Amino acid sequence: MQHALPVTRAGDFAAWYQAVVDQADLAEESGVRGCMIIRPWGYGVWQRMQEILDRRFRETGHENCYFPLFIPLSYIAREAEHVEGFAKEMAVVTHHRLKMIDGVLKPDPDAKLEEPLIGAAFHRWVRSHRDLPLLLNQWANVVRWEMRPRLFLRTSEFLWQEGHTAHATAQEAREETARMLEVYRAFAEDVLAMPVVAGEKPAHERFPGADNTYSIEAMMQDGKALQAGTAHYLGTNFAEAQSIRYQTEAGDLAFAHTTSWGVSTRLVGGVVMTHGDDDGLRLPPIVAPRQIVLIPMLRDKPEDAGVLEFCDALAAELNCALAFGEPVRALVDRKSGRAIDKRWAWIKRGVPVICDIGARDVASGNVTYIRRDQLRNGEKIHSQSMLRQHFVEQISALLGSIHTALHESAKQRLAANIRTDLETFEALAAYFKSADDENSGGADFRGWAQVAWARPAGAALAQVEQQLKSLKLTVRNAPLVQEPLRDQRCAFSGEPAREFVLVGRSY
Repeated sequence: MQHALPVTRAGDFAAWYQAVVDQADLAEESGVRGCMIIRPWGYGVWQRMQEILDRRFRETGHENCYFPLFIPLSYIAREAEHVEGFAKEMAVVTHHRLKMIDGVLKPDPDAKLEEPLIGAAFHRWVRSHRDLPLLLNQWANVVRWEMRPRLFLRTSEFLWQEGHTAHATAQEAREETARMLEVYRAFAEDVLAMPVVAGEKPAHERFPGADNTYSIEAMMQDGKALQAGTAHYLGTNFAEAQSIRYQTEAGDLAFAHTTSWGVSTRLVGGVVMTHGDDDGLRLPPIVAPRQIVLIPMLRDKPEDAGVLEFCDALAAELNCALAFGEPVRALVDRKSGRAIDKRWAWIKRGVPVICDIGARDVASGNVTYIRRDQLRNGEKIHSQSMLRQHFVEQISALLGSIHTALHESAKQRLAANIRTDLETFEALAAYFKSADDENSGGADFRGWAQVAWARPAGAALAQVEQQLKSLKLTVRNAPLVQEPLRDQRCAFSGEPAREFVLVGRSY
């Protein structure tokens, strides 16, 4: 079967991903290693995510602010106990001016900073218990050095939000951490149609300096995990490092309990790998910059004016309708070019509903449309027709049906690709090694394994880490919703298990 993309998921999943990002006009390389240019369509997807999340943050009492991209290195040095885990990812600015030296632009030796600059700052706003809780969020770009960059998934510069909160008690901070993890889980499921598993990271996978780290994990179509969002309970560790103290009601000084949580533009990559097919991107309707595109079928004939008039009027009616509690976003594609080429361009971009409107549609009062989630019937493009009035009346239900179909498909794939019968490390190794033997670059579809876990520590944990590394596996999280243990033994140590964890390969 001929598809719109030059490569298929089964043939080469990594190349397929790059092809979707390119053909859907999401992003492109910038010329600076690890940095990307996000094109208008890709930024439109991110902007929709941002608008919805920002509204949910405000609803949970958070205020937006902005911290500087740079802080003095000495600030980070205060957190030396915690910083080792991410020190290799930091970018350091050492000079503030360039100079032409021997015909080449170089850092000016006379413009060296007294102190290198990195990161951001927080602690001056908390003085009294009356200042708590402090609930802040910022939308920003971040520089973090990446050894193996990939558009959206891992880039040296990316866009994200990071929440920072301070609380009087551990209980309040833990409740905040759980609340924000649930915001992310609901957003992934209800907005991105991306099923996830929420859970706690094991000790060796925690954010450096955190008491507890929680994540939502999504399964991509190649079976790998994508960490789609994290929330951290930081205890008083960072408060002690940065002297975030407050006066209690009793007049004593106490360190605040803090949290942090964030998601980034890697969610765009997650949408691609969760929903895309061999014809390109498929967007969940809520985050699609345009939910419906009308393509006039023009023939250089007198009736063309009527076709354009019909399209404009239909778009106006649709834009007055509501779907998911918001006005529908419809567009008439008036650009020059063949209608069939424009149709395929929008198919690759993942527009949920694409309408081909010709003179016959105008005469009959019908709307001929394609559901992007149901593009093909065998090798043929699957189009449907509906009376114009009914189409407008049914558009909310139609878009809702597309969201549900995308979510159900991904949910079934997730459930079908978590093995629960691998009780030993040997069984785990055999399962994932067989994927290596069979896989030639496409999706291996090995998915994840749910195994019993004894929460090893010390030398035992170091041994487990080596075992996992030998298979390119990581522990993703211990799901918050756990099945009851029935005398299971840890798959790695043989010790009595304390919980189940998910194990898989990841991005």
